[in-house]
Amino acid sequence: MSESVVEASLLAVDAFVEHLWLQQGLADNTRAAYRRDLTDFARFVQTKGTLLQAQGDWVQDYLADRLERQLSANSTARCVSALRRFYKWQQQLGRIEHNPMALIQPPKTQRKLPTSLSQTQVEALLNEPDESEPLEHRDLAMLELLYASGLRVSELVGLTIDQLNLRQGLVRVMGKGGKERLVPIGEQAMAVISDYLAGSRGVLLMEKRCDHVFPSQRGKAMTRQTFWHRIKLYVARAGIKADISPHTLRHAFATHLLNHGADLRVVQLLLGHSDLSTTQIYTHVAKARLQALHQAHHPRG
Repeated sequence: MSESVVEASLLAVDAFVEHLWLQQGLADNTRAAYRRDLTDFARFVQTKGTLLQAQGDWVQDYLADRLERQLSANSTARCVSALRRFYKWQQQLGRIEHNPMALIQPPKTQRKLPTSLSQTQVEALLNEPDESEPLEHRDLAMLELLYASGLRVSELVGLTIDQLNLRQGLVRVMGKGGKERLVPIGEQAMAVISDYLAGSRGVLLMEKRCDHVFPSQRGKAMTRQTFWHRIKLYVARAGIKADISPHTLRHAFATHLLNHGADLRVVQLLLGHSDLSTTQIYTHVAKARLQALHQAHHPRG
């Protein structure tokens, strides 16, 4: 009985995720997260009924269960968002009469400040790859571009040759929700990338065909995980002790721009944030760094 209930629920989830792709253009990672959340809820309520039969108290019980499992408030907030969108769509289609999310409030979340690197640490990281080694030359080009443009790691590894315009010093990026943006690269990154394209990229491909700017050793698109492992290699070699994440250089890009007087809305456009409030978190990072510098160097700090 419960397996057939789950199967019916998963069919509804499949249709919803397809709707997100067709109508709203949500990123793959977002759709995958929504699918996981809805599937988890479907399995939790399987002894009571399908997703389309859910009641408000089922949701309350599920949220209490997530609390007992010590799942983070941020992941639960995302889960509530997934359930809201799912049931709003079902109501629009006329498949449910009462929305079980009507009285549900998401948990309060505390936005974490992103980990960043100092300019000295960035310089140390960029000095680690050996340009005479094709693989490390590729990595240097990736690191330079990441720091110069603030791309997401997924945007970096997915970058194709036709998105790169070195003559104008621009990269054309298709970001979240299928939104396109043009981001300047900068002379230092342009020089490194030009050298890499003229030499090491061909060595890595060994006459294989690949549209991606930064192919793997197998001549195919690189994964985010592979690039993350490469970053950790150089972080270790540089002796950097900071808690690094795959987006640390993106955070450093934004923080350093603001530290040097860049306008917040310009940074928002460069990062591809749809909402300015998402970008504003970097002002806290910049302020914290300025306060630390003041305390360290001012005679009355």
